[in-house]
Amino acid sequence: MSRKRIDLVLENVTIESVAAEGKALTHVDGMVVFVDFAVPGDVVDIQVYKKKKNYMEGFIKRIVKPSEHRLEPFCKHFGVCGGCRWQPLPYEMQLEAKRQQVEDQLVRIGHLQVPEIRPTLPSEATQFYRNKLEFSASCSRWILKDEDPNALSEAQKVGLGFHVGKFFDKVLDIEHCYLQKDPSNAIRLHIKQFCLDHGYEFYNIRENHGFFRNMFVRSTEKGDFMLIVVFAREDKEQREALLDSVAAAFPQITSLYYIINEKLNDSITDQSPILYKGQDAIYEEMEGLQFKIGPKSFYQTNSRQAYRLYSVARDFAALTGNELVYDLYTGTGTIAQFVSKKASKVVGIEYVPEAIEDAKVNAKANGITNCLFYAGDMKDVLNEAFIEKHGRPDVIILDPPRAGIHPDVAQVILKAAPGRMVYVSCNPASQARDLAILCKDYEITAVQPVDMFPHTMHVENVVALKRRS
Repeated sequence: MSRKRIDLVLENVTIESVAAEGKALTHVDGMVVFVDFAVPGDVVDIQVYKKKKNYMEGFIKRIVKPSEHRLEPFCKHFGVCGGCRWQPLPYEMQLEAKRQQVEDQLVRIGHLQVPEIRPTLPSEATQFYRNKLEFSASCSRWILKDEDPNALSEAQKVGLGFHVGKFFDKVLDIEHCYLQKDPSNAIRLHIKQFCLDHGYEFYNIRENHGFFRNMFVRSTEKGDFMLIVVFAREDKEQREALLDSVAAAFPQITSLYYIINEKLNDSITDQSPILYKGQDAIYEEMEGLQFKIGPKSFYQTNSRQAYRLYSVARDFAALTGNELVYDLYTGTGTIAQFVSKKASKVVGIEYVPEAIEDAKVNAKANGITNCLFYAGDMKDVLNEAFIEKHGRPDVIILDPPRAGIHPDVAQVILKAAPGRMVYVSCNPASQARDLAILCKDYEITAVQPVDMFPHTMHVENVVALKRRS
C-alpha cells in the first residue's frame, strides 16, 4: 500500500533549535515540527510528510530568509547523501548540539544525577578525518531530480558510492567525498571507470546478481592504504585484471585484498579476505604504540580524535600503577594497551575472535606483557568464575557497541564492585539506560562528550563513575 500524500505546507516558520537525529525543531500552533536540513534562525516554508498526534515532520520547501548562521554546504552531494547532514550548521553550534544531546539523554530523559557536562571536545579535522569508508556498486543508481532516466545510457545508470537513506537497493554515485584523504576518491573513480571500460557487471542489489559488489578503503595517518574489493562471484581473469590495474595506478596501496561474497548481504564479518598483493595489514601509531589493522579489524574511524577519546578515558580511570583493570569490549585492545603503562595488569574481553588475535599481536609487538585478552560473548565470559580466576578489578573500562551492555553484564559488574569505572559510548541513549542500573551503587563524577564525526549528529561520550562509600 502506498503512503498517503499529506498536502500540508507550513509557511513563514522560524526554526528554533537543533533537535535529535540531525533534524531541527520548531513549533506551529503548539505542535512540535521536526525539519530536515534546517538551521536555527531560518525562516522557511515546510512541506509536511508525516503528521502524528503530537508532532509533525517535514522538509524545507522554500527558504524565505536564511539564518545568519547558515553556511553553504561544501559538498555537491549534500541533501541526497545521508552523511554530513550538518554542513550548513557552524561547527561551534554542532559541538553545543552534541553536548545538549548528551545532557538530554542523561538528565532530561534518564533522570541521572550528573555534574556539569563539559563542552564537547572538537575534532582537529572536520574534513578528510575518516580512516575507513565503504562504497557500494549498483547497476541502477539513484536518479537525481534534474535527470531524465529515459535519456541515460546503461553506463550512466551505474553507480559507486553510498546507499541512499531508507532505500536499501539505491546507491548514490559519488564524484567527490570529503570524508577520507586522497587518494581515496581517485581509487574509487579508477575502479568505476575500469569496470565500465571493460564491461564488468555492477551488482544488482535487489535481485542479487552481478560481479563487482563493493569496496573498502582503509588508511593510516602516515599515509598507508588498504583496499578490499568485493566480488559477488569468482572470475579469475576479470578479478586479476582489475586488481592489477588498481595496484599499478596507486602504489600507496600497501595492502590489497579481495573477497568473494556470494551471500545476500554485504557484511564481511563472516567472509575470508584473501591477500592479493602487499602487506597483510596496515599500522596506526599512538604514543609510540603500534596497532595492527587487518581487513576486518575494528579501529576508531577518526584516528586523531581516537587519541583524545582514549586520553579522556585514561584520565577518568585515574590509574596509579597498582590497579587491576578490566577492559570490556576491548576490540583490538587499543584502550587496554593505551592504559597499560599506568596499570598493574589489564584484562581485555571481546566478542570477535579475530580482534582478540590482533590485540595479542599488537601487545607482543609493543612489548606489553601485562595485558591478557579473551574472546567470547561478554555475558558468557564475564562471570563469577572468571573474576575469581583473574582477580576482582579495581577499575573497569567499558566501550560497548551502540546497543550498550546486556543486563546480565551490568549485574556482574555490580557484583565485581570496582572502585571506579569509565563508560565510553557512541550512543548516549543506551548509555543512559545502562548508567541507571550502575548508579544503584555508583555516582557519576564526570561527563565528557567527544566529537568523532563532524557534520553529523553522532557523538561519543565518556562518563566517569565512583563507587558510593
